[in-house]
Amino acid sequence: MAREPDHRLDAMIAEAVVDAYGEDEELAGFHAVLTDHLVLPFTTQVLGVDVVVEDLDLRPGSGMVALCRRGAHRQAIGLLDLPLPSPPPEGAEWIAAFRRWTH
Repeated sequence: MAREPDHRLDAMIAEAVVDAYGEDEELAGFHAVLTDHLVLPFTTQVLGVDVVVEDLDLRPGSGMVALCRRGAHRQAIGLLDLPLPSPPPEGAEWIAAFRRWTH
């Protein structure tokens, strides 16, 4: 994924958290923009196997997770730990903004 300029990521962060009061609402704001902009499903590799990222969710204690499927198996993987495919899915720049926000 092409690296987004810091000022662009900062503007995206501001858009995601514009009406939020506190970290929980900011996280919910990111969930909303990611749901709107990230094209799902997409395929990526986790631990060397192909998985399909079907959705995003907010989980207590885990934060934002990608809901992944491989055959009949399902697994939630922290969005910060999810490797992106090359080329990345449309809207993946919002994951980069989310990663910047968390650090």
